[in-house]
Amino acid sequence: MGSGTSTFVIRWINFLTMLLAAAVICFGVWMGTHHDGCRKSLTLPVLGLGTSILIISLIGFMGALKNVTILLWIYLVMLCLVLVAILTFTVLAFIVTNNGSGHVISGQRYKEYQLKDYSSWFLKQLNDSRNWEHLKSCLVKSEDCTDLPKQYKNLKQYEQAKLTPIEAGCCRPPSDCGYPAMNASYYDLSFHPVSTNKDCKLYKNSRAVKSYDCDSCKAGVAQYMKIEWRVVAIFNVILFVVLSIIYFVGCCARRNAARSRSKITHWFQTSVILLVRKCCSLWVKENYHILQEWKFLTD
Repeated sequence: MGSGTSTFVIRWINFLTMLLAAAVICFGVWMGTHHDGCRKSLTLPVLGLGTSILIISLIGFMGALKNVTILLWIYLVMLCLVLVAILTFTVLAFIVTNNGSGHVISGQRYKEYQLKDYSSWFLKQLNDSRNWEHLKSCLVKSEDCTDLPKQYKNLKQYEQAKLTPIEAGCCRPPSDCGYPAMNASYYDLSFHPVSTNKDCKLYKNSRAVKSYDCDSCKAGVAQYMKIEWRVVAIFNVILFVVLSIIYFVGCCARRNAARSRSKITHWFQTSVILLVRKCCSLWVKENYHILQEWKFLTD
């Protein structure tokens, strides 16, 4: 890759990356001002990610623009750290989300989930009372359960619905309880449960209660988190590949910057030596007769 090609490529790649970083920062600010407390927890990570990308891209852009070796070195070190962090998080994400799958319910299109099927990390997070109280308040405020009667006008539509993990786990009692459904948001709790599942006694038709204290709801949230983490992990794989390419181009740009400076130094030294030699040669030619006379006199 030519000395000008790599710096040109890294310059424009980082310029586009700076625009992306600006969009991420704007999105984080918008989240902080428009979203509720449930989604506002993501504001700082989004702002941090956007700021990091912006700083790294700016350093890389200036290093390639000015052909400054030290800036390209700083850029490459920071980008390397980001790559290591992305790789570490991605590996952990795949490990954490490796366990857990839904159980098919006879005659239903949706699946039910059991908390014990998921990784110990998910169990620790969801069984922590402080974490769950926050998540539960978010679920109560959300419209996941309250929208079900609007989506499914009659019982037949509801029974044939393909519910999401949170809808299946938090908005209805587990199927093994045997409670008859009257509509999408109400069950006949006078029916004696046919299961020893403790979630059967915890379920209530109240909008503020539902199955939010049940393990089935925690399992539904775990499945939702698993899906989200998998999406992020796949995105990180793509991001890792793209940043690795940028890192390779950055290495080329740094090497070319050092090589260009070395060539300039070598050219300057060579030019000075040639100039000195030429001046000496001219002086000798112009003063040849004087040197000959001085030699004759000394002899």
